[in-house]
Amino acid sequence: MASLVLTVRETLRYRGAIGQWSWVLHRLTGLGVVFFLVLHVIDTSWAAFYPAQYVEAIASYQTPLFTIGEFGLVAAVVYHAFNGVRISLFDFRPQWWKHQQRAAWFVIGLTIITLLPVFALMFRHVVNFYNNPASQVMDFDRVILSQLPFVVGIVVAAIVAIVFSALTGFIAGDKKAVGKGRGSRIERFWWSYMRISGLIIVPLVFGHLAMMHLVQGVFELTEAGAPIVGTNVVNVTGTAVEFVQSRWTFLFAGVAIWRIYDFALLMLVTVHGFNGLRYVLTDYTMSNPLLRRASIYLCVIGAAILLTLGGGALLSTIDTSAVRIAQQATCEIHPDYEICAELGLETEAETTEGN
Repeated sequence: MASLVLTVRETLRYRGAIGQWSWVLHRLTGLGVVFFLVLHVIDTSWAAFYPAQYVEAIASYQTPLFTIGEFGLVAAVVYHAFNGVRISLFDFRPQWWKHQQRAAWFVIGLTIITLLPVFALMFRHVVNFYNNPASQVMDFDRVILSQLPFVVGIVVAAIVAIVFSALTGFIAGDKKAVGKGRGSRIERFWWSYMRISGLIIVPLVFGHLAMMHLVQGVFELTEAGAPIVGTNVVNVTGTAVEFVQSRWTFLFAGVAIWRIYDFALLMLVTVHGFNGLRYVLTDYTMSNPLLRRASIYLCVIGAAILLTLGGGALLSTIDTSAVRIAQQATCEIHPDYEICAELGLETEAETTEGN
């Protein structure tokens, strides 16, 4: 904790060095992306396991709070990606480090230039949604309550990590010094993985952002009759569950390309993100063996949960019953959902009133 306070204080006192601010921005944007990754992977897995919860998650994403967060997320991803490429290039070509200050400014400029048209396209989706009289927005208090399970889950994972760390320290003993040899080889592997995986991730993530935030934003996921990006079908029911189902079952030359695409993203981004989180957490817990081990365990637990849930969802089948559940859940959240009457679906309020 003391090292974290020192870092914040000295960062604020630092004057005139773009390299320091690039380092800070890279860490902050990375932390933001990892936080959203946790929400996104778990939420998307609900399309296969808990369709009603996925409907509520998408409804939350369509609120002003998450709309602002979406713009922040895209900005964080773009900067982190460009700056990550800069870091990788200079690490593989040390002789270029004399140009690092100019490159850091170039990254900031390129980020701004990229975000201007991106934000314009995203804002168009927002305006179209809020100008549509049929659009409905979830209540703010329900949005906040829907996020509490994530907060509880993170706290529980942290407690479990600390308990495991304490048990490890009790059995093996606390060691403040970090040994050489095998540990050094492992860290060299992770150093290489972060650079190589980062370069592979950039086009995959940018492709995902283009499809899911620019071509077809989160507001179009629940638009009945809207074409589903990357496929040749439309979203008949106007549910996000059918959107996911159609993408994952779409075949190109007999190959479920979007399942493979999303699986590659899941594996690369999850391991990359949580290893980056490990770097950050262990930097500020070096003097405390208990917390340092707990930081590592927390990252392992988080990555394992996301890979298990995300991979399980990608390997699962989303059938018509899941879509039907999603329609019912939509009627519960938005009683005026036009398709409810056509399908004969009763909302919770109507059912209670009838009884």
